[in-house]
Amino acid sequence: MRALIEAAAEPPAFTVAAVLSDQAAAPGLGVARDLGVTAQALPPQPDEDRAAYDRRLAAAIGEFSPSLVVLAGFMRILSAHFIAAFEGRILNIHPALLPKYPGLHTHRRALEARDAEHGATVHFVTAQLDAGPPVIQARVAVSPNDDEAALAARVQAQEHLIYPLAVHWFCEGRLRYRDGNAWLDGAVLERPVKYPVIR
Repeated sequence: MRALIEAAAEPPAFTVAAVLSDQAAAPGLGVARDLGVTAQALPPQPDEDRAAYDRRLAAAIGEFSPSLVVLAGFMRILSAHFIAAFEGRILNIHPALLPKYPGLHTHRRALEARDAEHGATVHFVTAQLDAGPPVIQARVAVSPNDDEAALAARVQAQEHLIYPLAVHWFCEGRLRYRDGNAWLDGAVLERPVKYPVIR
């Protein structure tokens, strides 16, 4: 989140309208406020089911009329209703080289599988968990000495580079979601862009 807010000032600039969290104690809320961004907690209410919460969340986000919803550390699975409300305008970053390792514990799973490389993927969000069309991936080598924390730190450093890049592309009008695919510069992305981007 901090990387995205700081990248917003880089040309071509975009505006982070607000930061919302389902956790009242989320440290990111204070960070966002310190960086001059409106931030609010929207915790689930007792006995509130996922659909009801997502309707409330969608309404709160809708008040800011965002061009794009960017998920960063938001660990709730979003309902089909929420995704439909912002179809084609939700990006997520996942700490794995999708389609490998959707869901949780990605670093542990990569280590247990003795993968030679691991990484992160920015993708559009669809109703199927971590299965939306990928946009860009960054890869890191897995060292024999890696534990989860060391591998996670190297992957996160790459996340801070590729996520703002994908957001810039969207805000420039270069990146779009159409017909179930990610499109970049008017062409379907048959595979995610590899980072670093070589021009």
